[in-house]
Amino acid sequence: MTIEYRIVEALNDGRRSPFGQWFARLDTLHAVKVRSAIARLEAGNFSNVSWIRGIGEYRIDWGPGLRIYFALESRCLIVLLGGGSKRRQQVDIESAIAVWKAHKKRVTQDNKD
Repeated sequence: MTIEYRIVEALNDGRRSPFGQWFARLDTLHAVKVRSAIARLEAGNFSNVSWIRGIGEYRIDWGPGLRIYFALESRCLIVLLGGGSKRRQQVDIESAIAVWKAHKKRVTQDNKD
């Protein structure tokens, strides 16, 4: 049985998506590669994913070595946290972890209200 995942974007305190902001800056060819990678994630293909401190790093081995950062919020929900390239990998990982922590805190608070 194959699990299909639903994809959402985490929002920062300004209610903007860090992933969306990064994606908007990509040129068309890079954006197509990222969209293709997201479709693979949605279909449950995690073959290009490394797990780092609770978040996934999807590696696109093409061009500048694009990365998509995400987390699993539930059994079938993927939360996109951000993106980047191999060159800025460590900074991007730390940023994605911070977005994930803030997202979890916001969801917990929203569920209390």
